[in-house]
Amino acid sequence: MRRADARFNRDRVMAAAREAFASAGLEVPMREVARRAGVGVATLYRHFPTRTELVAAVLAERVDDCGVRMRRALDDPDPWRALSGVVREFAERQIHDRELNEVLLGPGELGAAFQKERREHAQALNVLVVRARAAGVLRDGVGADDVRAGLLAIASLRRLPATTSVRVIGLVADLVVAGIRA
Repeated sequence: MRRADARFNRDRVMAAAREAFASAGLEVPMREVARRAGVGVATLYRHFPTRTELVAAVLAERVDDCGVRMRRALDDPDPWRALSGVVREFAERQIHDRELNEVLLGPGELGAAFQKERREHAQALNVLVVRARAAGVLRDGVGADDVRAGLLAIASLRRLPATTSVRVIGLVADLVVAGIRA
């Protein structure tokens, strides 16, 4: 079992890495992550010997968070709120975790490590769409593939300059939500 101070330092490094990756990208110097965490570089490297391990840890945390959000959506008794909330949360993640999403959705090894979780999230989305259709809150003919196409459109916009992407991603998320609603 880890000592309490080691857990505390690891948690601080993870929080600093999330912030640094979101604001400065995945190539932010490890020294900067350590500075933001308020720990020495040696402490950071003790927990994460390589940048890849740190990125993988933050990515795993984000994927787990997405799983929690999907389970909450599945537990939501309001099918429209659940489905539209997933679309909007997906859009928010494209804005705030731009480079992490590039890794997750891209062709590399780090993203491939989460194939199982991505399949589970896709299955949960299918259930949300079926529930929304059964409740009559989706436009006629809208299915899971249509919602997925909307999510792909949103995801493609994360490559825009940050100042533009915030506005455009929000706009496209609104259009997707409006376009699928009955």
